[in-house]
Amino acid sequence: QESIRKKERELKEKEEQLTRREQVIYAAGIFLEEKNWPPFFPIIRHDIRRDIPLHLQRLQYMAFASWLGFVLCLAWNFIAVSGAWAHKTVSSSYAAGVQIWFLAIIYMLAGIPGSYGLWYRPLYNAMRSDSGLRFGWFFLCYLVHICFCIVASIGPPIVFKGKSLAGILPALQVFSNTVGVGILYLVGFALFCVETLLCIWVLQQVYRYFRNSGAAAESKRQSGGA
Repeated sequence: QESIRKKERELKEKEEQLTRREQVIYAAGIFLEEKNWPPFFPIIRHDIRRDIPLHLQRLQYMAFASWLGFVLCLAWNFIAVSGAWAHKTVSSSYAAGVQIWFLAIIYMLAGIPGSYGLWYRPLYNAMRSDSGLRFGWFFLCYLVHICFCIVASIGPPIVFKGKSLAGILPALQVFSNTVGVGILYLVGFALFCVETLLCIWVLQQVYRYFRNSGAAAESKRQSGGA
């Protein structure tokens, strides 16, 4: 019995040592990145249940939903523009149609990893470490993201008459020529609108937490020290 108790004490001491090490690592902002997402081909570390504090998990899930929503918006935008190009409703010029189609590809290929690296991952790490500077970077990039979604939902005739984005203005123009493609553009417009509203809600909630936590004061101290 005495040997069993001794082993139990040793195990307990080891557990306490591991716990202290984990606390030191998290306090220093160093995280062990075990790649686990997406499940079929893990390339990044993403585990909200384990990495994010319990009281922030719902907000992080909503932020993740906004990122997935943006992925859906860009993918659908590519489908809509491809449909318009295939039906020659984008432009009478073949070269202009190709340019608009390539723009839709650029939006998707640059926007998906760019949004993840510029605002979603910084927010994820900010929630883990409660870093004021990371929150500040998230706010800056997320505001740019929201502005892009607003522009995309409108589709103003700025770049190639705006038809590279499935907004409401190009949707009305395309709808008069081809109903099917017009519906694709209208669905894209609705997706960008929902994405914009969701992002505004996420921004408000994150800012509310940022103001009520110690992250805001920490950000001021770090900015002053810099």
